[in-house]
Amino acid sequence: MNPVYPYYGERTVCRVQPIAFPPQHQDRQPGLESLMQPRPISENPDSRGSGKLDGKVALITGGDSGIGKAAAIAFAKEGADVAIAYLYEASDAEATQRRIEELGQRCLRIQTDLRYKANCIQAVEHTVRTFGKLDILVNNHGVQYPQQSVLDISEEQLYETYRTNIFPFFFLTQAALPHLCTGASIINTASITAYQGNKKLIDYSSTKGAVVTFTRSLALSLADSGIRVNSVAPGPVWTPLIPSSYPAEEVSVFGTDTPFKRAAQPYELAGAYVYLAGPDSTYVTGTCIHVNGGDMVTS
Repeated sequence: MNPVYPYYGERTVCRVQPIAFPPQHQDRQPGLESLMQPRPISENPDSRGSGKLDGKVALITGGDSGIGKAAAIAFAKEGADVAIAYLYEASDAEATQRRIEELGQRCLRIQTDLRYKANCIQAVEHTVRTFGKLDILVNNHGVQYPQQSVLDISEEQLYETYRTNIFPFFFLTQAALPHLCTGASIINTASITAYQGNKKLIDYSSTKGAVVTFTRSLALSLADSGIRVNSVAPGPVWTPLIPSSYPAEEVSVFGTDTPFKRAAQPYELAGAYVYLAGPDSTYVTGTCIHVNGGDMVTS
């Protein structure tokens, strides 16, 4: 069945109605997809793949669920072998691995804490030892802790947000670069908050702003090597991070304030990652693709 959301009303007068989620909350970030109701849609069954990533190897952080899972499945459909790094979400990671292997590709699960540089190095080295090379690095993991005021952001929270959301992007890139050749691709997950801000996510938004500038600067630095660096800035997406960071009542209206009046499903982001990883974007670097349901941003 095609998972694309249907029209509402008569086709002659199509009107989009808000699509909301049941109230729910999880107590630990980044959250478990297996506990979400409804489960996120990670794959578009109508997408068949066309070999755009044949023979490639990708390392995707946060690849157990959400956007990372959707990208991993889409990469596998295009012929790539995939390593997925995750913190503790073993059951989600196992489900992702099963699907990738059903598609005929190899999948390596790496459970690790990427806040530590040594673990980032080990994740890259494990990937290269297993598959023999690395072509695509997707820096995709993150946490967010909403607060009513900047005065409520503790020193501990500030360190935690930065240690998770931006430092590992540097560490993983540093570890990956000796293995990346001309034509390789680095893709960083940014956020609409980097462009619009968010009054309850000041520290998170600032790390995503750092991701955008990191992307642009790294792209300039690696241009002579033929390695492309780009980012994707999602709007609201139904991933485990949402019920694990917001109270249940806010989850119940999540995404309904977009022009499309709904949050995205993860599979709706996957095509952007495939584009940036593959041969259709060989003249694209230092840019950001906005997938946000119609919210206007200035890039």
